[in-house]
Amino acid sequence: KHLGPDPNGTADGRAKDVPLAAVAAAKNSKQPSSKQVDSVGRPATHASGPLHCTGEAAYTDDIPAPANLLHGSLILASKCHAKLASVNVAPALQIPGVVGAFTYEDIVKLGGDNRMGPILLDEVAFLPVGGMVGFVGQVLGIVVGITQEIAESGARAVAVEYDEDGLKGTKAVVSIEDAIEANSFWAESIHEMTRGGDVKVILQPPSQQTTANTTDGTKGKLVIVEGSMRMGGQEHFYLEPNSSLVVPSESATRLTIYASTQAPTKTQDFCARVTNTPAAKVVCRIKRMGGGFGGKETRSVFASVAAAVAAKVTNRPVRLTLGRDVDMAITGGRHAFLSKYKAGAIVDEENGSVKLHALDVRLYNNGGCNFDLTGPVLDRALFHVDNCYYWPNFHSVGTPCKTSQPPHTAFRGFGGPQGMVVTEHIMDHLALACNVSGDQLRRDNMYTLDDATPFGMRFGLSFTGKWNVPSMWDRLHAELDVPGRRATAAEFNKNNKWKKRGVSLLPTKFGIAFTAKFMNQGGALVHLYTDGTVLVSHGGTEMGQGLHTKVCQVAAQAFGIPLDDVYVDDSSTDKVANTLPSAASMSTDLYGMATLDACRQIVKRLQPIKESLPPGSTLKEVAKKGFFERVDMSAHGFFAVDDDRCGYDWAKDAPEGYPADLPENSWKGHPFNYFTQGVALAEVEIDVLTGDHKTIVADVLVDVGSSINPAIDIGQIEGAFVQGMGWSTMEEIVYADDDHTWIRPRAKMFTTGPGTYKIPSFNDVPERFDVSLLEDVDNPFAVHSSKAIGEPPFFLGCSVFFAIKDAVAAARKGGEEEGLSSADDNATSDYFEFRLPATSERIRMACADAISSECISSTGGLASSFQPKGSV
Repeated sequence: KHLGPDPNGTADGRAKDVPLAAVAAAKNSKQPSSKQVDSVGRPATHASGPLHCTGEAAYTDDIPAPANLLHGSLILASKCHAKLASVNVAPALQIPGVVGAFTYEDIVKLGGDNRMGPILLDEVAFLPVGGMVGFVGQVLGIVVGITQEIAESGARAVAVEYDEDGLKGTKAVVSIEDAIEANSFWAESIHEMTRGGDVKVILQPPSQQTTANTTDGTKGKLVIVEGSMRMGGQEHFYLEPNSSLVVPSESATRLTIYASTQAPTKTQDFCARVTNTPAAKVVCRIKRMGGGFGGKETRSVFASVAAAVAAKVTNRPVRLTLGRDVDMAITGGRHAFLSKYKAGAIVDEENGSVKLHALDVRLYNNGGCNFDLTGPVLDRALFHVDNCYYWPNFHSVGTPCKTSQPPHTAFRGFGGPQGMVVTEHIMDHLALACNVSGDQLRRDNMYTLDDATPFGMRFGLSFTGKWNVPSMWDRLHAELDVPGRRATAAEFNKNNKWKKRGVSLLPTKFGIAFTAKFMNQGGALVHLYTDGTVLVSHGGTEMGQGLHTKVCQVAAQAFGIPLDDVYVDDSSTDKVANTLPSAASMSTDLYGMATLDACRQIVKRLQPIKESLPPGSTLKEVAKKGFFERVDMSAHGFFAVDDDRCGYDWAKDAPEGYPADLPENSWKGHPFNYFTQGVALAEVEIDVLTGDHKTIVADVLVDVGSSINPAIDIGQIEGAFVQGMGWSTMEEIVYADDDHTWIRPRAKMFTTGPGTYKIPSFNDVPERFDVSLLEDVDNPFAVHSSKAIGEPPFFLGCSVFFAIKDAVAAARKGGEEEGLSSADDNATSDYFEFRLPATSERIRMACADAISSECISSTGGLASSFQPKGSV
């Protein structure tokens, strides 16, 4: 009988204090069923979606304060390129509420090892007195107090002195150009790749060589271009800054670390190492992150270590959450790149077709003061500098630069986008020099099934899966009427002096695998309970990308149960040990397969039980009987990518007798398991007077194989595209360098918050944004024929950058038609180096109209070569 509203409830009938997400979960619960449920391939809701929407999702800093909690604040170096002379913590300890201040000396007292680093142990937890300060903001120690404010006051009170006497007359190396001048490199990590003939001989100046033979014997005119391309870095700008809570127990002989990290095992290892605690007594747990993007793969560890030292010494819980400004200033970001290239193409003088002939390219990246992942990032750039095009003669060199910036690190794409930007810049340069359209040059030189990459990987089903980029390109080119769009944009540009439009169509292939072979492994632990529900633990971490949701779908499919009956609690090193960071877009491939392996073990054990029960029995009934029959309903699953499908040895020479019919460099290994592929079109409009731009259209088509969860995959594509668009158009990092002398001290980062660093906002999203998944495709090399999706679409966001470049070229051409000042006859030449990111300033000044040319010439510059300053 209805008696009216419950005075203890709400209008919708729920109790007043029941969380909204709990109500939603209850509504979605299903009764046990024997009917097979297809969970894989369904656009299921993100497992944490209701919690995200209601604001009830708990992150590391939301964990309720344990008893006797202390708050931490880091002691940071205020300058670099100097020796640390002294650290006096006495002033901090005099502040009421400050409980302790800990430096390198306290690590020594613990018997810990101060060294850190994901590859080279060239970092320190706390810089010792007498050590060289590597960057502004380097960690010198930690102050803990009973409140956050007190801890921060204590850190500011610490007196730090520096010794610069032995460095007078020298300056900190900040930019790549500084590093080249100072020969500041990690020489042991300089890698080189060669295929075909000697490019130095092939790419002779036109005065010395005007014709050449292509590899198939046809003759034509050799056109050579030479130039450079620069790309800035990028801040991760995850919504949740680095945060750690370290709870000691058993008289500080055990440590439990709650961390916002992509690398629980790495966090466990270094916290154990620095505090001199056995790894078996250190547990790292992570429920979810508020974003990572690679920034919490290695650069989160130091924060956990600092908190662990303080917790170990005080035997009290310590929470350390970095402020946004501190996080941005000291954790590093995407590597800035400089490329120098010389490229040649053969023009068939009879039919006008153009074939790429030779490329000689040198890549430099700014690694900061410690190695971190700089070498592997540069390696991936070398693996992607061909993008989707066949160069019969190829030579590339990658040089990692050591500077006084914070250590730079992984970021979505991991060097791949930087390499592909260089390629597309070169393709534009060659198209202009050969007088052909960029679209035609790209399409005519895409890989075919007869080709191999410079590193020896072939295309096709048995090698890397189906090669879909050419057909995807043709599809978008036709369906979106790219020639018609270009004609419409040209007509618009003809009729508008101060508004210009540009169009870009770009392809991508992104290699999937860790290039370090040992990292291509993953484990999972699966428990089946007697009520028919399943708990999965695996080595991956959830940072919003939907990994836990996809893993649950794999498990639900294996057991034939509803998705709501499968749960992932957290990622913890005491459940799945010796894990690898969640990175390289590999997590679903690794942990989905590991989970499937564990599920299959349990299903196989229960098969006799199932056969003994009536047909149609539920999993709950099978599990109950299995329990009483003493069947183990827990299993550890494991997966490793096949040995011959991952790993690459740069130094390996061709073995004696290596088959001549195999691709050059294939003896070095097979760096990727397969390629995720895509094509994107972007159309933009720029304001010549202000440099503002808007993206009118973005159409994206991606081959994700047979998607486990199309909704999550489309969301990942949208997010990656916008993040790539942000990097290439508006996100500019600035340091105190030769071009920014007003920032002090030298090498200090200026862009440490949203006031100086801009990421895309709602009105930057393309006005029409269409994302499609390629239909009827599979992938024999990954779980349920799916493909990795986190990083590959990032580069497609750069289609906006190249569309802006196209619009700027139209503006420059318009200026040429009007006639510019004779002070700069080259101001409107077809080729120009349009550096990334395409900020409003850069767009405005690159248009080279009469107004900007007059401003530039008044300072003695030339519009054709003027470049707004950025930190590279």
